[in-house]
Order: sequence, then C-alpha cells, then structure tokens
Amino acid sequence: MARIKALNPEEATGKTKELFDTVKSKMGMVPNMMRTLGNSPAVLNAYLGFNAGLSYSSLGGKLGELIAITVANENGCDYCNAAHSFVGGKMGISEQEIDDARKGTSPDTKINAALVFSKEILNKKGAVSTESLENVRAAGFNDAQILEILAQVSLSIFTNYANILSETDIDFPKLAAISQN
Repeated sequence: MARIKALNPEEATGKTKELFDTVKSKMGMVPNMMRTLGNSPAVLNAYLGFNAGLSYSSLGGKLGELIAITVANENGCDYCNAAHSFVGGKMGISEQEIDDARKGTSPDTKINAALVFSKEILNKKGAVSTESLENVRAAGFNDAQILEILAQVSLSIFTNYANILSETDIDFPKLAAISQN
C-alpha cells in the first residue's frame, strides 16, 4: 500500500488539475507516479519539465528508456522497472533488449557503453573514472551526449527515489525484480 497518497485526478484542483489534464491528454491516463507527485504541483511540474526537456536529447527515446530501465533495476525501483519496460515495449524495444537493459547490458556496443556508463554514474555518485569517460567517448558519444546520459540518469534517480519512498502502487504490468550481482 502506498505511503504517500496518489491523488484522484477527478478531484484535483488548481495547478495540479491543470497538470493532470495535460498528462491525461498525452497519455490517456494519469499514472500513479504522477498522481503521487501531484501532491506538490511544483514537484510534478518540475518532473514534467525535466522529462519534456529530455525529449530534445540527441540520444533518442529508445536509449533514454534503456537507461531508465538500467537505473531502475540498479536502484531496485519496481515501479520504474515496470513503467519503463512497458513504455519501451510500446516504442518497439524488444523483450530481449529490455531484459538486457534490466541487467545493464546490450549486445549493441554503443548502447552497452551508455548503459555501463550510466551504472558508473549512479554507483560512483557522478565521480566516474577518466577511463570510463574515455570509453564512452570511444563508443561514439560526444560531450553533449555524455551530459544527456547524466541527465537521464539524474531524472531516473529522482523518479526511482520518489516511487521507492512513496511505495507507489504499480499500475503497469509487474515484472520480477532483477537481482544485482
């Protein structure tokens, strides 16, 4: 059971209602995570703004989802694991690609470099090694894209922690947790 209440979009007022209406018009629903963040219109608005900003990333939506899946599994966020796996599937990302990303790997060399780098950003709290930075550059990522990987990891950390703290009820198909080695 959720520790922070997910608001009912039908009962929302003011800025929260406005934000919920925007989300519903784009997604056809207001997911529980956003209903929870809606307790603070400032927080929901900040999340939506950060997410919208990343839609201009040169990484593309597919890699963004794969990074989000990797980070969700590293952080043990069942909600984000389910949500991003579902969204990724709807985007045409294969089940195998999703399963690989849940483990932080990919057979595609460039994607794998981004996922490994994402895990290092997360696990080293941003203090990645020079070697790791050079490895991601050697895989074909420029400085702008390296910052975009960092931004995707950062947004994922926020949503992971919000859902873990809140124990948000999962409203996407649930997946078994991935055990980290």
